[in-house]
Amino acid sequence: MRVFQLGWLICIGVLALLLQGCVAPATIVTKPVTAKPQPQASVESQNGSIYQASTARLLFEEPNARFVGDVLMITLEENLTAANKANSKTDRSGKLSVSGSGSAPYFPNALEKLFNASITASGSNVYDGSGETNSTNTIRGSIAVTVIDVYPNGNLQVGGEKQISVNGEINTLRFTGVINPRDVKAGNTVSSTRVADARIEQVGVGAIGDANTMGWLQRFFLTAWPF
Repeated sequence: MRVFQLGWLICIGVLALLLQGCVAPATIVTKPVTAKPQPQASVESQNGSIYQASTARLLFEEPNARFVGDVLMITLEENLTAANKANSKTDRSGKLSVSGSGSAPYFPNALEKLFNASITASGSNVYDGSGETNSTNTIRGSIAVTVIDVYPNGNLQVGGEKQISVNGEINTLRFTGVINPRDVKAGNTVSSTRVADARIEQVGVGAIGDANTMGWLQRFFLTAWPF
């Protein structure tokens, strides 16, 4: 009975590792990328008045995005370079020496042949390691986003998604973040370097994406391999 239970436990463990190898990479974009339709407040027209709030258009001011559902253009200007280098070296050595005559005070050289002891031990430990990492990430382009929420202080939570399909290869670009309305330039454009809590993700699905993705069996062995 115990052998049967052990076999089931081994099968469950192997199945769990296989399923872990099939898990898709987690996304970093957790905020919504699409604004929900907002109810429109009805404004009654005032007959006889020149200014109508429901159809008014500003003549000397460009309308900026400030309400939920308004559209902005994010200019992607990300350039991140990181470098890390580490060197470590340790050296340790030790030596132990013990000797004994094996003689007694009143019996000189009587026990020397039986209990003569001489022990010598030595050891050393040397470690020398070095590592270097260089990473460069550059993103250029633009993406249109919509205002998802308006914070009490006036900041705008924005999000957007763009999909391009060419010959069966689908490229998806997602963007979320928080914008200060003062950073909105002419044409409702904002640089990505001025966006707080920015999350930029580009995912490709297709032949090229499959070629750049490790197979599920390789991921399984990397997960299960202890070294």
